Amino acid sequence: MPLEIERKFLVSGDGWRAQAHAVLPIAQGYLNTLDSLEHGGQKASVRVRIQGEAGYLNIKSREPGHTRQEFDYPIPVEDARALLALCVAGVIDKRRHLVRHEGHLWEVDEFLGENAGLVVAEIELARADEAFAMPAWAGREVTDQARYYNLALASRPYARWGAAERD
Repeated sequence: MPLEIERKFLVSGDGWRAQAHAVLPIAQGYLNTLDSLEHGGQKASVRVRIQGEAGYLNIKSREPGHTRQEFDYPIPVEDARALLALCVAGVIDKRRHLVRHEGHLWEVDEFLGENAGLVVAEIELARADEAFAMPAWAGREVTDQARYYNLALASRPYARWGAAERD
């Protein structure tokens, strides 16, 4: 069973930009809603993603914390485009910047459109207790805050958040 162990942090400043060695355009949407997961109707999110010129179908279990089951399958990009048109909430547009920092790969997502202004860094780990060095530009951890999950951002974008939610 494939597991994803991921930690998520807000990004402060632009110090990461000089360290980025690649950038990937991403469009993604969900075939189910956050509400269906929160109220027990479904136990997993179903995501469609176009990353560069490749399409993916992703299923991720809904469990609190940093460890989830994750299944990721390549699909033809034409199929991904058709599935994005079926998504129930908005499509998320972002640029993923890949940044190496002291032996780990960080993915810095710079959101566009209705989520513009939000920049989040994620690190995937091999073990939940794995040690890693925090870059100076990685701020407050938001791993356990559902509003920062992409599924939540598709349903209720960052532009609709109040000032208190952005703190």
